[in-house]
Amino acid sequence: MSGEDLACAELQRRGYAIVERRYRTRFGEIDIIAKDGLTIVFVEVKARMTQEFGGAAAAMTGWKQRRIARMAVDYLARQNLHDCPCRFDVVAIDFDESNPRVIVYPNAFNACD
Repeated sequence: MSGEDLACAELQRRGYAIVERRYRTRFGEIDIIAKDGLTIVFVEVKARMTQEFGGAAAAMTGWKQRRIARMAVDYLARQNLHDCPCRFDVVAIDFDESNPRVIVYPNAFNACD
């Protein structure tokens, strides 16, 4: 099972509704777009095989956050969701154990950071 599949399963277990996977824009790709109640959630999935460079959670850089924010603005504009609440979650998956460890970071960063 891929990291993205594990992330979707965990998000659904938490009550999120998966709206789209691999949404492509001119800025790149959003891994998962979901709804948590009335909130649109843009989800970045970070999966790592080892902790060598700090694990999956450490891979979410400021540059990546700004890029995801641009993609989210594109999505909201194209879907005419200008007044819809949204947030950015990160799902970190570490595969270096016998069972993958999946951690969801709700509201992981602010688009204005």
